[in-house]
Amino acid sequence: MGIKKYKPTTNGRRGMSTLSNEELTGNKPEKSLLVSKSKTGGRNNQGRMTVRHIGGGAKRKYRLIDFKRDKFGIPAKVASIEYDPNRSANIALLVYKDGEKRYIIAPKDLTVGSIVLSGEVTDVKVGNAMQIKNIPVGTIIHNIELKPGHGAELVRSAGASAQILGREDKYVMVRLQSGETRLILGNCMATIGTVGNEDYELVNIGKAGRTRHMGIRPTNRGSVMNPNDHPHGGGEGRAPIGRKGPVTPWGKPALGLKTRKSKKASDKLIVSRRKK
Repeated sequence: MGIKKYKPTTNGRRGMSTLSNEELTGNKPEKSLLVSKSKTGGRNNQGRMTVRHIGGGAKRKYRLIDFKRDKFGIPAKVASIEYDPNRSANIALLVYKDGEKRYIIAPKDLTVGSIVLSGEVTDVKVGNAMQIKNIPVGTIIHNIELKPGHGAELVRSAGASAQILGREDKYVMVRLQSGETRLILGNCMATIGTVGNEDYELVNIGKAGRTRHMGIRPTNRGSVMNPNDHPHGGGEGRAPIGRKGPVTPWGKPALGLKTRKSKKASDKLIVSRRKK
């Protein structure tokens, strides 16, 4: 999928780009796979704002995605490749031989009319899903489960991929997109191929209004606030933060402080940490 660039007819257009969407084929989403999605505005059930910079945005409905791929042994035909406003990747509508329809994350090079299959063992073909213990070493995969039957949790965003490096007993060693190498149970499911829509990260938003359509509200720097609003605030003119390091609005260390628990149970499954 290519990038469409605009001429600078207005200040907002200058530098703006969008995806050309040439691989999309579906005009309207499958109604049976749509559910309503309510807005929170970043507020919890008490009405208190717990996440900042959330609000507004265009209306959208959630597409039910099949992350489990648990319909074993039944071939499915790709009916369309569609846009999903809830994620960076595109989605593919599958129509199974028994008539059931499901959405999956659309991998790169998956085309309309392709036949995909899921099971404990299948062909190593783009879009097919199987247990990672049965996938050959060196294969590129995505949509990886961490717990059998829980659905894919890793490698789901546009352009992402992971690679199988080897096997150790009941575990399979996988190199993730971040560069981290970790062990994953062999009976977890994964899908063959790379997630499509890899040009997503090259898009230039171009103007503030487009982020408002996404539901993102403006962010203010702490240094331009008053001291009662932020620890970095106050002072005449531009002033340094006046602390050892930057902090959050609530005084907690920010920008670089490691927050991962030192005795997290899954640490023993991490062979090497991600790239710095």
